[in-house]
Amino acid sequence: MFDKAKEGYVNLMPAHHKHSKNPGDSKEMMQARRVFLESGHYQNLQQQLASIVSMNVDGIDAPTILDIGCGEGYYTNEIAQKLTDDAKVYGLDISKVAVRYASKRYSNCHFSVASSYKLPFNDNSLDVIVKVYAPSKQEELLRCLKPNGLLITVTPGARHLFQLRERIYKEVRLHEEQADEFAGLELYKQTKLNYQMRLEKGFAFDLLQMTPFAWKASKELQAELKVEDAFECEADFNIQVYRVI
Repeated sequence: MFDKAKEGYVNLMPAHHKHSKNPGDSKEMMQARRVFLESGHYQNLQQQLASIVSMNVDGIDAPTILDIGCGEGYYTNEIAQKLTDDAKVYGLDISKVAVRYASKRYSNCHFSVASSYKLPFNDNSLDVIVKVYAPSKQEELLRCLKPNGLLITVTPGARHLFQLRERIYKEVRLHEEQADEFAGLELYKQTKLNYQMRLEKGFAFDLLQMTPFAWKASKELQAELKVEDAFECEADFNIQVYRVI
């Protein structure tokens, strides 16, 4: 028996599967991410991702799409907005606080608290799975995708947040750009998205707080980013589209 919260989402995370009382991103991380995303600095990625999904499900009756690691639903909602009314768009995240917020705000999507390693979907039930930085289990992805289904992933490009990382590390290495390999899936399209962001009004601090780099940043740097008038930083993403073989 699983909980359906008053906000509308479903909690599919059994207590014995949790490694902590509240797994996933903390409320503070979620709030920082929400503030940063609503500033529009990742809107280019949001729009392009939604357009890729829309283009690839065009002509499919009642397409089903899952956004793994959906957080507060920033990408999930935009995908739903681009699709026809018969589409079913699902968002899944391990963080209950993020899913609660997403469910309250976006009634056009179906949200659940669940593990990306044990997807609560039937075999061959999804036309598209979207995965933005989210961990996953290859066997689960392949199990849930329909024949000819698609996996769309977003990974950091070589210079993603390079200028921010320069402020944290003495030596900054470029991100590896080799596309991931998934058993049973073939990579058939890859898109690069690179642009410069001008972060004002403390948005650089919010960006830091929503990344793993926050654990490495000194208190001095955090204080500087909070009051910095403008911080120039690169956004660099790789978008990969895989198809079931």
